[in-house]
Amino acid sequence: MLLGAVACARHPAPPGPGTSLGAPPDLRGMRVMLLPVQRGGVAGGDPDAELAFALETRGPQVQWVLPAALDSALERSPSLQTRTHGLPVGMFEAAEVERVGDPLYGDLRRLGAVANSDIAVRASAETVEGGSAVQFWAALVDIRTGRVFWFGVVRGEVGAAGDPGVLASAADKLARTVLIRTVGGGAGG
Repeated sequence: MLLGAVACARHPAPPGPGTSLGAPPDLRGMRVMLLPVQRGGVAGGDPDAELAFALETRGPQVQWVLPAALDSALERSPSLQTRTHGLPVGMFEAAEVERVGDPLYGDLRRLGAVANSDIAVRASAETVEGGSAVQFWAALVDIRTGRVFWFGVVRGEVGAAGDPGVLASAADKLARTVLIRTVGGGAGG
């Protein structure tokens, strides 16, 4: 009988567009690492560049440490044995995550040390709806504790497959969401 109960157990569906857990903190005056987008499959542009542009434009009061600066810092510190690409972030696409553990936690701690940052923005992206929209899974993580301040899934505007505006709209929507409590972000912008 126990076997039947286990077989009928439901696994929660992966988070979808509109999912938002926790609250983004006010990032004014903070030094925040923007990790490279961890999953590529996005048509119509460079998700790292679009996201960096959207965050810098909407959050000029934040000291952004962009992916290229992180990679450069790691080149100067090879003994850290960490990376910025290929991080184990699949957990965010499968379930609600309140705290990250190792090996991701260790990578974030080492990256935070070289970037002099206590907060990381990590995102994954994919093209959805037959290539006519882009969706980001993103999180703001407290590097010191591994606690996830905020996690969400945002989908940009639908457009023609491969249109760079599709990626740009998703990056802008993510930036507005992440910066909702930071002056100049979110509401109305």
